[in-house]
Amino acid sequence: MATPGTESVELLTDAGAVLQPGFAGLTAPDWLRRRLGSGELGGVALFGRNIRTPQQVAQLTGELYALNPDLLIATDEEGGDVTRLEVTAGSSYPGNLALGRVDDVDLTERVARSIGFDLATVGVNLNYAPSADVNSNPHNPVIGVRSFGDDGDLAARHTAAYVRGLQSAGVAACAKHFPGHGDTTGDSHLGLPRIDLSQEQFQEHLLPFRAAIAAGVKSIMTAHILFPAYDERLPATMSSAILTGLLREELGFDGLIVTDGIEMGAISGTHGVAAGAVQAVAAGADTICVGGGLQDEAAFLYLRDALVWAVREGRLSAERLHLAAERNRAVARWSAAVRQSQVGTHGEVGIGLAAARRALRVHGGLRPVEGVPHVVEFSPGANIAVGEETPWGVAGPLTELIPGTTRARVNAPATRMEGSGLLHVPVAAEGAEVDVAPLLGAAIGRRLVLVVRDVHRHPWMLRAALALVEARPDAVVVEIGTAHGVGEIFGARGVPVLATHGGSRVCGIAAAEALAGLGVSTAQPG
Repeated sequence: MATPGTESVELLTDAGAVLQPGFAGLTAPDWLRRRLGSGELGGVALFGRNIRTPQQVAQLTGELYALNPDLLIATDEEGGDVTRLEVTAGSSYPGNLALGRVDDVDLTERVARSIGFDLATVGVNLNYAPSADVNSNPHNPVIGVRSFGDDGDLAARHTAAYVRGLQSAGVAACAKHFPGHGDTTGDSHLGLPRIDLSQEQFQEHLLPFRAAIAAGVKSIMTAHILFPAYDERLPATMSSAILTGLLREELGFDGLIVTDGIEMGAISGTHGVAAGAVQAVAAGADTICVGGGLQDEAAFLYLRDALVWAVREGRLSAERLHLAAERNRAVARWSAAVRQSQVGTHGEVGIGLAAARRALRVHGGLRPVEGVPHVVEFSPGANIAVGEETPWGVAGPLTELIPGTTRARVNAPATRMEGSGLLHVPVAAEGAEVDVAPLLGAAIGRRLVLVVRDVHRHPWMLRAALALVEARPDAVVVEIGTAHGVGEIFGARGVPVLATHGGSRVCGIAAAEALAGLGVSTAQPG
């Protein structure tokens, strides 16, 4: 028989074990240390705001593990556009779309293994990656290059390879966003998207998750999306029909189910973060990611107490909460054992740049730049998953190869604010125009290089790019997004396009090499 107070202590520690809050700054605040030391907290999420150097992160995580050895320390290190370890420099690896374009599963596994060793070396044991979404909608504003592609079978084989590579380094993979974020035109950071596919139509989107489970993936992240084919009322994160019925029972997954950020607009703007967290755990989720905008002790206590009161009021069973907590502890113990066996092992030097070079594709004949070029980079604004602080572009690496290269950065003009819930983002107003005259003037007598990102999704960017190539048919276009339709858009005008399939630092370097005519480039016809 439990001694007085034992059940209450276990309830508090179980509630804290399923939460992964974030925090501000490069060192852990006192409240976080106190909660870890007392066993009241079992997870932490690191973001770019917490990271400066590998040495700093390793010291931080080492101090946290000393307080709680069974701690899960998570981050979003997808590689490509979404990087946390290299948030101020840009990733040393291309993202998923580039890897899918190469379609070499051994290469994908090697890249993921190197990312895994980078994370293990600094003490991160759970990576919110890979994106297993099938990007079937080319107008998807938040997945895009984060997906391996628009084909379910291709995405499945590379998802499995990524899981194998990452977990061989002792870092738990987290396939996301179940049951699939690839067919949306909305961003769940801002509101609640809806996907109106039938269960039969959705089978292709489930292929990568089936492959991840078969590969032994340790965790799967939920999507804050409404799927009426499975649940007409609740988003996947809060749906028992999806998390228990589909994921647990039909697909047979017995690992850790992690929610996407609970403070995202899809949940906070519809159900609220407390109700969302409680319902998610009741539905089958084991971990509540809290890190994005909720990063203080008050937020932690608010969600922890919501879980505790849900148990006491009978809205959540103590057994369900305890099972969720134990799944978190089990992943942490698994990681510790594997990482201990891999001490001294490092990632494959240069594998990221080699992969980025192989992902390059040329639409039309590419003539290397002669003389000093002028680069115009169009910025639609980074989506929220990427963040504005991570550098991107081609002008920087091209300047390293061709000194004197100049650059103009063009942001979306005449913006309006759009969004819901906690977040609002600038969006180019309908009919917004870019004045191309000064851009042309700066390139007189020089080769003009245009860098675009998903030009098919941004009318203002497309109009400006077409106006520039009409005036300068000798220009070259570098597309760092999905490259959807770029051959048709620019091909009729005889303008060559170099597609990188991502905007990471190494993708920019590979593009610059091709533009400069260096022999290291492996750019292939599109």
